[in-house]
Amino acid sequence: MKNWFKKAASVVLVTTILAGCSLGGKEEISNTPQALKVMYYDEGSFFQEYGMLFSTLYPNIDISVVSTQSIYRNNTGENGEEVDYEKAKQDLIDKEKPDIVMIEMNEYEKMAQEGKFIDLESYIAKDKFDTAGLVPGMVDYMKQLGGGQLYGLPSGFNSQVLFYNKTLFDKFNIPYPTDSMTWSEVIQLARQFPTDGTKEDRIYGLKAGYSGSLSELAQMMANSEGLSYVNPATKTMTINSAGWKNAVQTAYDAIKSETLYFDEQNNMGWSGDYNDYLLRNPFTSNRVAMTIDGSYYIRQMKEAAEYYSKEEGKIVKDWDIVTIPVSPQMPDQSTSTGYNNIFAITKESTNADAAWKFIAYISSEEHARVKSKLTYNNGFSIHTKYIKDEEGHNYEAFYKLKPAKPTIDYNEMNKLPKQFGMMYSYMEEEFKAVQDGNKSVEEALAALHTKGEELLAQESMTDEELNKLWEERNADQVKQMQEAAGETVIVE
Repeated sequence: MKNWFKKAASVVLVTTILAGCSLGGKEEISNTPQALKVMYYDEGSFFQEYGMLFSTLYPNIDISVVSTQSIYRNNTGENGEEVDYEKAKQDLIDKEKPDIVMIEMNEYEKMAQEGKFIDLESYIAKDKFDTAGLVPGMVDYMKQLGGGQLYGLPSGFNSQVLFYNKTLFDKFNIPYPTDSMTWSEVIQLARQFPTDGTKEDRIYGLKAGYSGSLSELAQMMANSEGLSYVNPATKTMTINSAGWKNAVQTAYDAIKSETLYFDEQNNMGWSGDYNDYLLRNPFTSNRVAMTIDGSYYIRQMKEAAEYYSKEEGKIVKDWDIVTIPVSPQMPDQSTSTGYNNIFAITKESTNADAAWKFIAYISSEEHARVKSKLTYNNGFSIHTKYIKDEEGHNYEAFYKLKPAKPTIDYNEMNKLPKQFGMMYSYMEEEFKAVQDGNKSVEEALAALHTKGEELLAQESMTDEELNKLWEERNADQVKQMQEAAGETVIVE
């Protein structure tokens, strides 16, 4: 397959690259055959995303791909035990000894600090690799994760932003949102829009979440504040705090204001075509003043505008973006921003110079320029020059915030008793009691703290025991709903 993709590179992309790619004498293409082994998801996607371009420019560097797909094919091991994916990936690295590994942010931090990679800064200095045009703060953040050294470079990033409909803000004489607003400030803006009219036709201030449940919205706000409900490393509950109280109260007040639109409200049966589907988004159809979404949504708005171009006022036209709501304690960070596909050179690499040549190319402005013409970009480019909009929208909002470190270490979470995973269900239950007016926020958080400590103190259940516990809990919930509805409860 590798050879097929390399041939495809010559046929399909050589014209694009030769027409638009000038190395300007900065690179010397060696005639000495070299070999690189790269660990990636799978061979096909690697060559489509990176290898085809690189192999066309560097035909004497032969790349082979170590696929990680086999690690994730099964949820259990040979003896029925749960798969330790971290160990499985490390075993694959030890066996195959790749020169380059593609990893995500949580893996990068751990492996970098364990000394698994080669520091890239000497290569950057030697080649005078220009980092000035990269996403602001990215290199510093990668150094922070690496304990002070730069061990890898991302090939892209993804983020969410707050879209707003300028026409609706102007119509009701409400000031536009700005970068780095908090959730409370965004909610206050949303509450300035009128709440009269039917659910199908009225204007909403903000589209947020799916179900309209307090649990969903409170957890979303708490996550943006960098709050976790548990410290898995110390096995202690952290949910009964002032930060959580503020997040739950803010979410509660927002829901009660009736200014929020939830996706569940658009649950009517749909059998139309793709254009009808695009119109179902209430921001697209001028019914919501603000919404949180990613860059792909811009394409959807443009597609809708093209299809409904003859119907004036049907599709949002005058819009812009600002950063997603932030925490006052972390005004320059966002949990919705993440650098992806980080490439690093392993300590055991026998061809580190060629490995750096690969990383330098896919991190270069030249590569970003060529990829900007193709349709399969992996998120945004790390070069801000190619994050642009001809219509003048505030695209800086996509990269203005740096990633916030994850609030929970999921490797540590996996070490907790299996039944602790039921906390999500208990949170739904307790926060619903608040939403229904049957409990105060303080009472719900105290109850969750107690229940969490109880689960943390237990030995981990077997799968059979856990399934039985879930069945009993589901039966209790059905009984409670029947009693609340005045139905006859049948006891089996």
